[in-house]
Amino acid sequence: QVHLVDSLGRPVQPAASLRLSCAASGDTYGAYCMAWFRPLPTNAPDWLGTFDRDGNTTYADSVKGRFTISEDSAQNILYLQITNLSPEDTAMYYCAADFPPCYTDYAATLFGNWGQGTQVTVSS
Repeated sequence: QVHLVDSLGRPVQPAASLRLSCAASGDTYGAYCMAWFRPLPTNAPDWLGTFDRDGNTTYADSVKGRFTISEDSAQNILYLQITNLSPEDTAMYYCAADFPPCYTDYAATLFGNWGQGTQVTVSS
């Protein structure tokens, strides 16, 4: 089983950038596929992107250009870099992981391992 720990959140100002992290431990093959989510106003999960250990990354159209997913493979840490933050980015951000297949879009909610979430608050 893989255990995921999200980084601690902090308030940030609009237009700033922020990098979130998600550290995987345990059976890290269970983190072969990893994804980031945040909830929609309806509380349904909003898929942001999926990363696989082959280095492939798929993003939601809504975040392309501002969100970047990357990995420190040596330390089993997944990152989510967000640039030009706006108050609309205020949310709890979650990472999720599982074995292949590396689902994208809403199907990634099927991933069985989730971090505890990182609160991002964008405010001036």
